[in-house]
Amino acid sequence: MAVGVLMNFASGSNEAYDRVLERMGLTPGGPTPPGAIYHMAGETGDGGFRVVDLWDSAEAFEKFAQEQIGPMSAAEGFPAPEVTVWQIHNTLSSAPVGAT
Repeated sequence: MAVGVLMNFASGSNEAYDRVLERMGLTPGGPTPPGAIYHMAGETGDGGFRVVDLWDSAEAFEKFAQEQIGPMSAAEGFPAPEVTVWQIHNTLSSAPVGAT
């Protein structure tokens, strides 16, 4: 069952995040990690950084978090995030969302 994942980092920047994606080999339009459905991320305006994801399962997220997110975000100076995972009941979308 699909899960939502909210990751709140106490600090971080868009530039450091871009370097994390580079380390992971993730590029716009490129392949996504196994089990990843949707991803959005950005600075929160108070010095923090937030990631909101949709995954096929909690297990798929946890595997990717242990192997990639944790070590690669730490290497770019991100602290360990506060993580919330919940079962998805419904999703709605009217149009693709793009960075501005």
